[in-house]
Amino acid sequence: MKKILIIGANGQIGSELIAALRIKYGQQNVVGMDLREPAEEQKKAGPWELGDATKRESIEGIVKKHQIDTVFHLAALLSATGEKDPDLCWRLNMDSLRHVLELAKEHKLSVFWPSSIAAFGPTTPRVKTPQYTTLEPTTMYGVTKVAGELLCQYYHHRWNVDVRSVRYPGLISWKTPPGGGTTDYAVAIFYDALQKGSYECFVGPDTVLPMMYMPDAIRGTIELMEAPAEKIKVRTAYNLAAISFSAKELAAVVAKKVKGFSCTYKPDQRQKIADSWPQSIDDSVARKDWSWKHEYGLEKMADDMLLNLRNKFGK
Repeated sequence: MKKILIIGANGQIGSELIAALRIKYGQQNVVGMDLREPAEEQKKAGPWELGDATKRESIEGIVKKHQIDTVFHLAALLSATGEKDPDLCWRLNMDSLRHVLELAKEHKLSVFWPSSIAAFGPTTPRVKTPQYTTLEPTTMYGVTKVAGELLCQYYHHRWNVDVRSVRYPGLISWKTPPGGGTTDYAVAIFYDALQKGSYECFVGPDTVLPMMYMPDAIRGTIELMEAPAEKIKVRTAYNLAAISFSAKELAAVVAKKVKGFSCTYKPDQRQKIADSWPQSIDDSVARKDWSWKHEYGLEKMADDMLLNLRNKFGK
């Protein structure tokens, strides 16, 4: 039976991944780790450790205590937040990854680490961005993702560390509120639609970005880690895609489903970041290598978001 550690288990991905993995592998076999205490419900659901991902001894102590063999390393500072403190972004994102890879080498751990479309930049083809392409990001977050991809590949080639990664597009989830990412308008619009009846979008109406509903992202992450090693041909990070839409297309779908909803646009500093990222992703390599396939389109995602948020808000 696997013994799994999720670093950054309080985050947007971690809080949903830990629940899915506990269902699959058993509550006591999946350990959550974060700097902050989790919600009481999460804490009661299985083992939990407070720990600092920038400190190797913190991670190693937990690995040894729980006899961990698989690490999902999700702790990171995101794009817009990272631009406010580039030094912290580098230290958190890169130091923690290096610690995990070193421990993986020494303790024979399997590792999942997420990259992002932030690894791309203005010189990358923006439509159907290919698996192998130019990586020249313009944010510190993106820089850490490119460096991290290369570091993961190095540890695999040099020491045969089984580390796997995907380049996540923008992730949309009803369970956790927006958390400082450039694509978070696609989450915030649903929250404000139900709570305020209107939304002021921080990117322009014609901004198109690749997105994915969280259930697809969680399932794809687990499927990647469960795939036979011989099927994993990419040891930097696989492109992963589902749906692409403009901000005004998303607003129109929300308006159709929430009576009286209106959306205005006031682009801020995040517009420049969004303009440097792809509009759509070619993930044919992931689909070929380990049979990746998304399930949620725009309409199905919006229906599920609104259903769950209405229950959450009691509306």
